[in-house]
Amino acid sequence: MDASKSDAAQTDDQELPLGVLLFIPSRAMEAATMEGLARAGYTDMTVAQARIAARVAPGGSRVTELAEAAHVTRQNAGFLVEQLERAGYVERVPDPADGRARLVRIAARGHAARAAVLPVLAEVEAQWLAHLGPQRMTQLRETLNLLREITDPFLND
Repeated sequence: MDASKSDAAQTDDQELPLGVLLFIPSRAMEAATMEGLARAGYTDMTVAQARIAARVAPGGSRVTELAEAAHVTRQNAGFLVEQLERAGYVERVPDPADGRARLVRIAARGHAARAAVLPVLAEVEAQWLAHLGPQRMTQLRETLNLLREITDPFLND
């Protein structure tokens, strides 16, 4: 059975937990992103790799930071970064703040992949806007930003 049908069936019996309600649209956005990447020719990136790549800060990130942000082990993050590096999505460069450390930065192919996904993200948001209406969409964004204040440990980094 399709996961979305399973979720819908569950609502007949009981109200879904808030975490599940937050997860379902997040998963839909992630699926649309991955489909958009594939349509644009980026068929070699996995969901796990995309989750790591999405967390690379504009100036670069250390693998330990990526692991923490993605809620994976440092070893897993390092493995995913190696795969992304081999595929040309990221590059490792010396950390100017610490000559012993290296930063992971988005490489040219990674920037191109991100650019290819932007219209997909805009399309999903437009669908949600059409469904929710402008007032609810604004409320959703405001509410999620308020929750971010107490749930995002990287907000002020």
